Amino acid sequence: MVKITFLDYGAGNIRSLRNALTKVGCDIQDVKSADDIANARILVFPGVGSFGACVENLDRLGYTDALRAYVQAGRCFFGICLGMQCLFESSEETPGVKGLGVIPGKVTQFNDPTISVPHMGWNALRKQTDSEVLAPFTSMQDRFYFVHSFRVLPIEANKDWVLSLTDYGNTDAAFVSSVQKGSVCGCQFHPEKSGANGLNLLSAFLTMAQKESVPITVSVPCEGATVLAKRIIACLDVRENDSGDLVVTKGDQYDVREKGSGEAEGDVRNLGKPVDLARRYSEEGADEITFLNITSFRGDVVDAPMLRVLELTSEHVFVPLCIGGGIRDYTDSKGVLHSALDVASAYFRSGADKVSIGSDAVYAAEKYYAAGNKGDGKSCIEAISRVYGRQAVVISVDPKRVYVASKDESKHTVLEVDGGKLCWWQCTVMGGRETRDMDAFELAQACEALGAGEILLNCIDMDGQNSGFDKALIKQMKASVTIPVIASSGAGKPQHFIDIFKAANPDAGLAAGIFHRKEVGINEVKKEVIGAGIPCRA
Repeated sequence: MVKITFLDYGAGNIRSLRNALTKVGCDIQDVKSADDIANARILVFPGVGSFGACVENLDRLGYTDALRAYVQAGRCFFGICLGMQCLFESSEETPGVKGLGVIPGKVTQFNDPTISVPHMGWNALRKQTDSEVLAPFTSMQDRFYFVHSFRVLPIEANKDWVLSLTDYGNTDAAFVSSVQKGSVCGCQFHPEKSGANGLNLLSAFLTMAQKESVPITVSVPCEGATVLAKRIIACLDVRENDSGDLVVTKGDQYDVREKGSGEAEGDVRNLGKPVDLARRYSEEGADEITFLNITSFRGDVVDAPMLRVLELTSEHVFVPLCIGGGIRDYTDSKGVLHSALDVASAYFRSGADKVSIGSDAVYAAEKYYAAGNKGDGKSCIEAISRVYGRQAVVISVDPKRVYVASKDESKHTVLEVDGGKLCWWQCTVMGGRETRDMDAFELAQACEALGAGEILLNCIDMDGQNSGFDKALIKQMKASVTIPVIASSGAGKPQHFIDIFKAANPDAGLAAGIFHRKEVGINEVKKEVIGAGIPCRA
């Protein structure tokens, strides 16, 4: 076992990194004082959330000076995502807040209007030196998981730190994706969420860290440009069945009970156990796993079985995990009020990387428009993104088609679908049971303004039909927001993913039932998507 010191300043999901480090043979000791930093042999610093919150917490805990001195002395260090960004001088994310200032440069926001921000998904690296940390990987080929809205540009003053570059967009496309000088390393991506590649990278770092001296690196710049892959996401609708057991189910236009005249009629459709299915999908190549708690368990959320599902899943699944359902203010059985931020924090500590908000996002959007397109700082979207960053907040949009005779018949965005028919997409809440006077695009735009980082776009009409995604809906959504969009509802075969990627250019495609029932394998979908010339993680 390799003894490492782990700096947890109260960030989001650090459970997955702990599990990954344990997986590669680490004995983890937590930092409890500044002296623990000073006495560390190998220090790992994960950063999740916003730059300002990270620096504020380091200052509050009294860690800042000790951390700066440790890194400046060239001692063995690995910073991840925000843990790497903090090594630089400052960030546009929080103007006026200083970083550690060890590496010259400023963390700046992506400014290309043609790309979705956050930069979210699997991208490759262009190695700039021959460091053994990246030795197991091939430039332009091996992919890692990124999720960030801010990045560091390579400049003359920091070029001797740059270990790899990654490209995204057309304007200032190349950004610093990893750094190294001596024993000090950092990466913008998340190795703990990068599957086998991430585990191999952590192992390579630990091998280097145990050597008495670090080999001198030689510049070997790789030219070209990396490409962000389209993601294939497996979704697990989780709920209690009538016996009180947690099961994965799948609805037909949101109805999850069995039909017919047999013994199972009326029972909750049971397609397997959530932890087992998540592990299977990870092994088959899923780029992310999404759990949707479709009954938002009653009672105390902090005691909910879903937390345990996340904990167990994160022990074996090293790709991003998203959890939706129940992300709201609630009062527990003792009469204590818990905020949506409290609920999200519990999910993050249990292994989630993102939370998906449904009905409460609609309510927040209604307040936003009623206030003259202004947030009040109190919505669940604002509260969670302020602490954990925009990338941690997904909005699950559940619209249904409303057909009209002419575009003049509705104040909402009306588009042509299905052989000349006209419709708009009405937002719903409460699992599709109630409708609101708002269309899907209005909802998404309000949520983006409030701080959401991604749209999970469902369509009640297409759900469970296996006839393909709603192309008109998804294409218009991509034109309506600048954050990533996940296409959901309707996938029945690999060609449906190819069709939607080509027709509407969503950032990811999601499916559930066809994977649960083994009608189509995730690896089969990916093989055909790649064969169609669409970038996808193999």
